[in-house]
Amino acid sequence: MQDSLNITFSQFLATDGQLLEALPAWADDQQLLIGLYQQMVLTRLFDQKAVALQRTGRIGTYAPTLGQEAVGVGIGAAMHADDVLVPYYRDTAVQVMRGVKMEEILLYWGGDERGSDYADPAVAQDFPLCVPIATQALHACGVASAMKIRGQHRATVTTCGDGATSKGDFLEALNVAGAWQLPVVFIVNNNQWAISVPRKIQCAAATLAQKAIGAGFSGEQVDGNDVLAVYHRTRLALERARQGKGPTLIECMSYRLGDHTTADDASRYRPDAEVKQAWLSEPIKRMQAFLRAQQCWDESREQAMINTCQAQVQAAVDAFEGVDAAPVESIIDYVYAQWPQALAEQREDLLERASRREAEHE
Repeated sequence: MQDSLNITFSQFLATDGQLLEALPAWADDQQLLIGLYQQMVLTRLFDQKAVALQRTGRIGTYAPTLGQEAVGVGIGAAMHADDVLVPYYRDTAVQVMRGVKMEEILLYWGGDERGSDYADPAVAQDFPLCVPIATQALHACGVASAMKIRGQHRATVTTCGDGATSKGDFLEALNVAGAWQLPVVFIVNNNQWAISVPRKIQCAAATLAQKAIGAGFSGEQVDGNDVLAVYHRTRLALERARQGKGPTLIECMSYRLGDHTTADDASRYRPDAEVKQAWLSEPIKRMQAFLRAQQCWDESREQAMINTCQAQVQAAVDAFEGVDAAPVESIIDYVYAQWPQALAEQREDLLERASRREAEHE
C-alpha cells in the first residue's frame, strides 16, 4: 500500500533524445531498443493509412494514435505472452505487438465484427477493443480475479484515456483491485484531452495517478513520450502483479497530436500553439535521436525500415480489402444464445429482402 501522496515521475530520455540517467541492464540489448523504435514507426505508418482509408470511405470512424506510439509499444514489449490485454479504442500498437493482424484491426474499424475474432491463438484470450468509456477496467478485474483464484503467475493489463478516470466504472475497478489485491496493471494514457475537455478542468486532483492511493495501492507517472521509461515501469509493475504483490496504476503523460477520432475536429477547441509545442516532445524523433547517439542507427537503416513497414501496411490493406463481405444475417445471428421469436421473424425478413436485392442486381 502506498502511504503518502507523493507520486514519482519516471523519464530516461530528454526531448532531444539525450539520456537523463543511466538505463537499466536490459537496455544493453540493442536489438530490443531498435525493435521498440521500429514498432513505433510501424504504428505511425499504419495510423496514417487507416486515417486515409477512413477519409476515402473505406473504413468507418477510427481513433488515431498519433503522438502516443510510445505508450502502446512500451506496454506491448513489457507484457508476457500469457498475460491478458483488456484494451480501449486507442491501442493499435499494443494489439499489433500482441499478435493481432493489422487487417483484423481494419476489419474492426470497418464495422466487421470478424476483426475481433483473432486468428493468432496467442491472443485468443485478449479482449477486443472497448469503445464504451472505462467499462473495460472492471472486465480486467474479473480476469485478474480468475488468475488469482487459479493461483496463476499471470497479469492483466487494462488501458484507458484520461477522461475515463472520471467514470464510476474506473473508480470501482480501482477499489476492487486494491481490496482484493488483484494482479492487474491500470495504464492511463493521459493525452491531455478527453475529446474536447482539457485535463486541467476535468479533474481537480494534482495527478491522475494518485487516484490509486485511495484504493490502497501504488500510482505513478511516467513520461509517455519516452518509450524506454514506459517499458521499464510497465515491466516492473507486471512483475509485481505476477508475484502476487497487487495492482499498480501508471499514468503515462503524452499528447494527442491528432483528432480524438476521425469524427472529431480538434482545431475547434485546441490552440495551434499548444499542438505545435507538443510536436517538439513527440516520441519517435526522440527515440531516433537516442539511437543515432548510440551509433546503432543511420539513414540507410531508417529508409530500409520504412520501406519494410510500408510494405507490411499495404499487405494488410490488401488483405482487408480482399475479405468477402459477411453474410447479411450475421448482424443477428450472434445477439442471443436463444433467439426470441421476434428476432427469428426479423431474420427471415432480412434474408428475404437481401435475396430480392441480389436478384434485382443480377
